[in-house]
Amino acid sequence: MHLHILGICGTFMGGLAVLAREAGHRVTGCDAGVYPPMSEQLRAQGIELVEGWGVEQLALKPDLYVVGNVVSRGNPLIEAILDAALPYTSGPQWLAEHVLQGRHVLAVAGTHGKTTTTSMLAWILEACGHAPGFLVGGVPQNFGVSARLGNGKAAASGGVGPAFVIEADEYDTAFFDKRSKFVHYRPRTAVLNNLEHDHADIFPDLAAIETQFHHLLRTVPASGRLVVNAREDSLVRVLERGCWSEVVRFGVRGDVPGWRARGEPHAFDVLKSGVKVGRVEWSLLGEHNQLNALAAIAAAEHAGVAPAEATAALADFANVKRRLELRGEAAGVKVYDDFAHHPTAIRTTLDGLRRKVGPLGEGPRILAVFEPRSNTMKLGSMKAQLPWALEEADLAFCHAGGLGWDAAEALAPMGPRATVADTIDGLVQRVLKAAQPGDHLLCMSNGGFGGIHGKLLDGLARRAP
Repeated sequence: MHLHILGICGTFMGGLAVLAREAGHRVTGCDAGVYPPMSEQLRAQGIELVEGWGVEQLALKPDLYVVGNVVSRGNPLIEAILDAALPYTSGPQWLAEHVLQGRHVLAVAGTHGKTTTTSMLAWILEACGHAPGFLVGGVPQNFGVSARLGNGKAAASGGVGPAFVIEADEYDTAFFDKRSKFVHYRPRTAVLNNLEHDHADIFPDLAAIETQFHHLLRTVPASGRLVVNAREDSLVRVLERGCWSEVVRFGVRGDVPGWRARGEPHAFDVLKSGVKVGRVEWSLLGEHNQLNALAAIAAAEHAGVAPAEATAALADFANVKRRLELRGEAAGVKVYDDFAHHPTAIRTTLDGLRRKVGPLGEGPRILAVFEPRSNTMKLGSMKAQLPWALEEADLAFCHAGGLGWDAAEALAPMGPRATVADTIDGLVQRVLKAAQPGDHLLCMSNGGFGGIHGKLLDGLARRAP
């Protein structure tokens, strides 16, 4: 089959393209921005890429057009497809019908931590001999690729087929299907990591997202397992609307049945209903990663992996790229890259680094450099949370270019600790002026951030003796 994928350079659609190619299909695709590294990864797979949405692409005559959610009505290519009554489907629908059918699907949902937890779960299954398929919205460093079909053994639970681990995104499916992507996946094991308001461009409030999570729960069989964060009131409300599967909770406190950690995030015992079942010692930072680990261990158990084996596997887990990734050091200053863009993610990332370097005002300084780039942040619906998110930073630097709201006003409660600039170069100059030897520069964005990491390192190197 020849598939032509519209929006192929997104993380999800690019991963889907890799899976389709691995399955033996001819794959071509197009996008508005065809550039490295995704373009290089896809072309290395033998996938032909076209820049833009030109109607001349109809001449490729694929058997099926697979449409990403970046494509909307009015797009010239999709209008031509509709006018010609050509066959099309969404990425999640194609994935469900051609890859996930007959698999033990382990889906990881939540506002934060999806990519990391999905990668942890895939690695646990890999290290324990299950050779899972997976699709991750990033590049797990243990694998070096974002997607593969896998060829593993059947999961122990219910004699279902080989495991497939997927990052379960609540964003909408396509212009013709406004349901969340994850409704298509029909998991046997579903991780509900957390749930906050996000994607304000399509969800008016938290209740609207909770409804989509409720729809996800409706697809999990009675023999399935829900792995649920015990600290989220929003998830309690979701479960109250209907639950037909086993529920296990992680992050519990006290004598509440479920999974909890005892110890620091970098070295902790894993307890199941109060009984120690393993220990994790690794390089990851932050309580959020500790909770991600508990979720992955509980999910892996449902696929036949003993907790002691799962915890041992995590000792060799290498985090996803752009998760507190050290990009370099110059003039005694370390520069990190992180994908954090939601206020809660910014706060947890800062907390993780703060735990490592020492208390605020006592240890080395952390300079938080960020841009409110996501659709939600651009709308300004969470701007009031930014001072709270940045509490653990000694100084904060915000790129305010392209915003429809006043970043300086939103950050005013931070006083002189916050600096705002309208351009990347202007922001770089302000950070370089403030940076001192021993500082940690934490750059946070869900985009490329204008290559700010390299610009900072180059600027620091020029000042080095």
